[in-house]
Amino acid sequence: MTNTAITAENLPNAAAEKFRYSFGVQSGSTLRISGQVALKEGAVVGVDDIAVQAHQVFENLKAVVEAAGGSMHDLVETTTYVTDRNHLGAVNDARVEYIDGPVPPTSTLIVVAGLARPEFLVEISAVAELGSN
Repeated sequence: MTNTAITAENLPNAAAEKFRYSFGVQSGSTLRISGQVALKEGAVVGVDDIAVQAHQVFENLKAVVEAAGGSMHDLVETTTYVTDRNHLGAVNDARVEYIDGPVPPTSTLIVVAGLARPEFLVEISAVAELGSN
């Protein structure tokens, strides 16, 4: 089976190229999406604002899954990393807004000491089964 790199037009490729990763990799009908953070046009959005960051992260996830021809309803698994337990409510509020399909994906939540940049408060990776819903 051939792997295909998935990119989204609105996501900056500089880090992906520098650190040799793909935003998404599709193998058959399975799409694996790299951890998405609160970047828009190469800049961090929502510094110190978890609600703004969570929405941007879900927008980035949506961009990758749509670039592969899918939708947020196709997500079957998410892994969420937050830097503070107090962020859980805001992250869940965004999750409920973006993930509204008939079968919600599995979810793992991990509280971490930090992410790739100190400004990042949340990162989410996902797996989608394209055409599943």
